[in-house]
Amino acid sequence: MPLPEFPDYTEVASISDIPAGQGRAYEVAGKAIAIFNCGGQFFAIDDQCPHMGASLADGCLEGCVVSCPWHAWRFDVRDGTWVDNPRIKTDAYPLQVVAGKIWIGPKPITPNS
Repeated sequence: MPLPEFPDYTEVASISDIPAGQGRAYEVAGKAIAIFNCGGQFFAIDDQCPHMGASLADGCLEGCVVSCPWHAWRFDVRDGTWVDNPRIKTDAYPLQVVAGKIWIGPKPITPNS
């Protein structure tokens, strides 16, 4: 059942599915999205590293920064910014937690939203 306030969001997981300090990948509207648990706060970014396509959900999460498992590119999971070159970003997605369930919006967050 969709959320009344966010009818285009998709329920993807329970918060208990993603332990603190880890990420998991889910398909949302045909796209792989990585959801990360940063100490009880959840964030969603494109799962594919823009460098060569590795799954960021498989990377090492330190604080709110995930390192790509292939070449160690580091991304801030709160907004998708590449830590070593902030001019490059991967898409970040709107996320809501309602009654212990994680809901993801279908479109990336734009800088002015």
